[in-house]
Amino acid sequence: MGRPVIHPSAFVDAGAVLGEDVVVGPCALIEGDVVIGDRTRIDAFASVKRYTAMGQDNHVHSYALVGGEPHDLKFHGEVTRLVIGNCNNIREFSTIHRGTEDGGSETRIGDHNLIMAYVHVAHDCIVGNSIVMSNNATLAGHCVVGDHAIIGGLSAVHQFVRIGSHAFVGGCSGIDQDL
Repeated sequence: MGRPVIHPSAFVDAGAVLGEDVVVGPCALIEGDVVIGDRTRIDAFASVKRYTAMGQDNHVHSYALVGGEPHDLKFHGEVTRLVIGNCNNIREFSTIHRGTEDGGSETRIGDHNLIMAYVHVAHDCIVGNSIVMSNNATLAGHCVVGDHAIIGGLSAVHQFVRIGSHAFVGGCSGIDQDL
């Protein structure tokens, strides 16, 4: 076990807590009030915003934004959180946002998920374990996704919708009620 390896061009706030063997790539941004678990990789140009807690063995690929402020007109800078479990693969250009006070103040991502390129997970979502979200899939605010679900590419899930465990959403689908 060793200390984090941080590229000299990375921007890591002194208030961030990095676990053992964390690797931070070139020009990556890690803000204060962030916790990143052991053996996690943050690739070049990825951003981990404040109030994010991430478990072990995650991989945040280039240009992903993790922990951004919610896209909600009622949000006014309150302290809310994003909690990410272990062994998640968050691919390029994905966005995952913190919760809102009205939604319980937390967005939560479980363990062993594959979040492919350009995926959006909005505020106050709860994503279970072993989920696959294919390219350009989108969860609007307050969605719940059960374990082992698959959401096909270019699919959009309306806010407050629940996707059950082992459900399969075909590509290019619009989901506006529970599945």
